[in-house]
Amino acid sequence: IKEKAAAKRQHIPFTDREMEILWANVDKVLYVDVVLIQCYSGWRPQELGLIEMDRVDLDNWEFTGGIKTDAGIDRLVPIHPRIRELVKQKYDEAIRLGSDYLINCIDSQRKNDIKMTYDKYNYRFERIRDTLKLNPEHRPHDPRKHFSTMAKKYKVDEYALKYMIGHKIEDITEKVYTQRDVNWLKEELEKIV
Repeated sequence: IKEKAAAKRQHIPFTDREMEILWANVDKVLYVDVVLIQCYSGWRPQELGLIEMDRVDLDNWEFTGGIKTDAGIDRLVPIHPRIRELVKQKYDEAIRLGSDYLINCIDSQRKNDIKMTYDKYNYRFERIRDTLKLNPEHRPHDPRKHFSTMAKKYKVDEYALKYMIGHKIEDITEKVYTQRDVNWLKEELEKIV
């Protein structure tokens, strides 16, 4: 329910300056890496916490997950070159924690409560936003909006974008008769700088 309410708010992509601030603080402020992973992959906040370790392929730089709609469930998203090291660090961290999930709450007070939920992500996102003095209107869906905005700016194919963010493709030719491979998705994603 909270995610639905958040989706109805106006989402605001990060400015170039805010992205610079995030990158400058990736090793200084907890969970900035998670926000950046979201900015370059387009996952919904809740989807981030549900990416299972066995769905992360570091050899081919892709992860699979998704929720909410038929188009969103079980979708493969390439891992953008800018976040590969961040994803690798999260992967290694999850192994050390013995977690089944890529993204975890390493600052959790209870060792058996490290799974990242929407509420936990929201709390950490707001703490980052306020600590780094980013736009106070930013919400946890904004990195997803940022991803979509950057994809449009850098002319990522419309169908590649819809596939990666889990939106339904209405065009019959594209949906039914066009076969796309993961290399095409990677080429499209890597247009984003």
